Amino acid sequence: MTNKLSSARLAAIRDRLTLAIAPRLLEIEDESHLHAGHTGARDGRGHFRVTIASESFRGLSRLAQHRLVYDALGDLMVTDIHAVSISSQA
Repeated sequence: MTNKLSSARLAAIRDRLTLAIAPRLLEIEDESHLHAGHTGARDGRGHFRVTIASESFRGLSRLAQHRLVYDALGDLMVTDIHAVSISSQA
């Protein structure tokens, strides 16, 4: 179920990743409903799954690819995102 807050978060994640990484593939799923009652979910931040492919990742280790994603998300990791599962490829 997508609500206004979820839609706004999804849009913010999409905007930041698109601007910073220029993905050729970007899928974002809000999985917050799967974590209801979880200790980390009590503060209202969400759980997301990101599938992303970009030339920006070419030659980078998986760790470096994930760092680019986290860097792009920036302060959303403090204000809106509790956890993000990342599947990345060049």
